[in-house]
Amino acid sequence: MLETRQPPGDTGRGTMAHGQMMDPHTHSRGQLLYPSAGALATTTERGTWLAPANRVTWTPPGFEHSHRAYGETEIRRIDLPARFCRFLPAVPSVFAVSPLLREALLALSDGRPRAPGPRHRLRGLVIDELAGAPPQELYLPEPVDDRLRAVTSLLHADPSNSATLRELGHATGASERVLSRLFQGELGVSFRQWRSMLRVQHALVLLGEGLPVTTISSRLGWANPTSFIEAFVAVVGETPGRYQAGLGR
Repeated sequence: MLETRQPPGDTGRGTMAHGQMMDPHTHSRGQLLYPSAGALATTTERGTWLAPANRVTWTPPGFEHSHRAYGETEIRRIDLPARFCRFLPAVPSVFAVSPLLREALLALSDGRPRAPGPRHRLRGLVIDELAGAPPQELYLPEPVDDRLRAVTSLLHADPSNSATLRELGHATGASERVLSRLFQGELGVSFRQWRSMLRVQHALVLLGEGLPVTTISSRLGWANPTSFIEAFVAVVGETPGRYQAGLGR
């Protein structure tokens, strides 16, 4: 579990090892988790949100969720009382971290004692920055239907799997037509979109580990680096190279 290096309170700072998990739990307060290094996945019954090192994840009060770290992950935690939560989304979300927001998050969780006034203003700055920013939905919805879960489980086990939906249907005992309808009806995306989002989430982790774009493209099953770049831009909003360069700032 996340080991806090500071006295209990509404902020914390800790580390999680690669692959380390936190079991499902809930909070009475809203919670912001900023992985200042590494990447942190937050999973609920609705799916998985991934926050790499230039994103912050938001979990509203009462949402059962679990976490998994990718890479050695340093996490800054900010808990928000209910009166602040109404300014943020009612569902788990991921936001881009601007330079100003980063400094505010780091300052709030650095362990230095602060008077209530400065602390309140820093927290207000965080809320203002988040409230004015659109969510960066690095989000992968997960199915309930058993037939769909059988397909997505195969892809989770091997994101580079390039089998067609018909071939996956044969392997799991469902028709292509039924599976296609389930992807759109239950998850709101096509099969191709879902697999692309899964691969992009894995790509974010590999980019954080410093792997080159060509290696990631091949490892995750894209036909060529151009296809990978186009899919990455569609989800993240910038090229893999620019994203990776930004991690070092």
